Amino acid sequence: MPTADDISTNPHAKRALGMSMASALMALVFAGLLVMDAFLAWQGKLAPLVAVTAGCVLLVGLLLLGWRHYASLRRALRQGQEAEARAQSQSQRDALTGCLSRHAIAPHADALLAQARAQGLAVAYLVLDIAKFKHFNDAHGIERGDAVLVELTRQIRAALPADGLLARLGGDEFALVVPFAPQQPQAIERIIDQITSGMRTPTMASLGAQELALAFGIARSDDCNDPARLPDAAMLLHRADIAHMQAKKAGNAPVQWFYNALEAELRYRCEMEMALRDAVAKDALEPYYEQQVDLDSGEIRGFEMLARWHSSQFGQVPPDIFIAIAEETGLIDRLSEQLIAKALRHAASWAPHLTLSVNISPVQMRDPWFAQKLLKMLVAANFPPQRLEVEITESGLHQNIAMAHALVTSLRNQGIKVTLDDFGTGYSSLGQLRRLPFDRIKIDRSFVMAMGEDANCRVIVEAIALLGRGLGLPVIAEGIETPAMLDSLRGMGDFKGQGYLYGRPQNATTTHALLAERGLLIDAPEQAEEPAPLRHSA
Repeated sequence: MPTADDISTNPHAKRALGMSMASALMALVFAGLLVMDAFLAWQGKLAPLVAVTAGCVLLVGLLLLGWRHYASLRRALRQGQEAEARAQSQSQRDALTGCLSRHAIAPHADALLAQARAQGLAVAYLVLDIAKFKHFNDAHGIERGDAVLVELTRQIRAALPADGLLARLGGDEFALVVPFAPQQPQAIERIIDQITSGMRTPTMASLGAQELALAFGIARSDDCNDPARLPDAAMLLHRADIAHMQAKKAGNAPVQWFYNALEAELRYRCEMEMALRDAVAKDALEPYYEQQVDLDSGEIRGFEMLARWHSSQFGQVPPDIFIAIAEETGLIDRLSEQLIAKALRHAASWAPHLTLSVNISPVQMRDPWFAQKLLKMLVAANFPPQRLEVEITESGLHQNIAMAHALVTSLRNQGIKVTLDDFGTGYSSLGQLRRLPFDRIKIDRSFVMAMGEDANCRVIVEAIALLGRGLGLPVIAEGIETPAMLDSLRGMGDFKGQGYLYGRPQNATTTHALLAERGLLIDAPEQAEEPAPLRHSA
């Protein structure tokens, strides 16, 4: 019999019950008619046989109607239970691969963890995904991508021991839970090797996926200093996720085991990201300026703008740290535009022959509107585009050479000069010079600073200087820190240079004071006709 709970939680049953209530009302009406017939028969106004016959007919009709609705109620309950069972099954299993779902693996992993500990075994929780799988989907279509995921699932199952667990966490991300002997972590590495080899099978090649790479993050259940606080499955997944993120970030290290410092580093980075977001929202980052000088005369020719962030929480944060965070989080556009706008306003008061160099991120190079944004900032600051130089690193060019070509061309059409930065360290340096119309090249500081100890670096610098002369491209050398470096560069040709030999980068106030002292401001009361040679800093 259906219970009250069955009926209250089943909409089909509720509808059937509503029909049964209607039947009950009809039964009351019919019963009233039957009583009336009986009363009339007793009064002699209706034949008894007719009354009895009518009553029997009504009674049979009521019984049939009630049974029909009772059967309907049972059927509704059964359909609801079957639908609930199907939904439960679908929530437990991934529809595409047949793996456990993200929510379903937790209780199974906890049970496996308890069983392994009882047997003196450890458990490895692995999280893996396919690097750049979204690009593969975009290029080949979702159906091809699904076929790759199904084949990868087959390869993982083939590598997984019988007592291991496999779940699809979402997209191209999978989780494995594998018991192993604590003294034999190489058993896990063998499983990883087998899965990785599975990406090179003929089936994967037929799908065009043989070049796809996997990244693994691994956490082990016995990696705990406090035996009283052993991690559960949820904690192991969290740790494997952290290790997985580190593996993807490293790029060339596709397998990363979790260690405790990783979690502290992640927490520190998250706090720094929040502080950086707040700093960008408050426009709190400052432009600093590093002098660019003519190496022969020592005269200031311009400045390179560098980003600096002094955080009340973290102190002076190195640019390579917060710039990387800004690029990963999408803050780089706003951060860079704020700094460039400030720098243009500062440089507007400099002597007309002084240039301003700014760096742009590879992320900004993918913005089709960047050139227009930069032109708008130039107009707002009333700064001549001919005095602005944009430095583009080699590493950002090969990501999209067509878009880079369009950006360089657009900037040069506006009168802005474009410099190829860190020349010699990126991808196909000579090829970039052939494809893209740069105005100057900058020698990477690593070559300049190593000239004294490494003869090969000196030869490379000489070759770049010769190449610049041959192509008619001015050359800038960065990283000049000693008089010996300066003397070496002077013997190689006509250079502009920058480095700590000429002073460290300074904020806008200090830079303005320096230029005022040398008569290199537009509003200076007695501006010198010729800039005075710059003295080397001690």
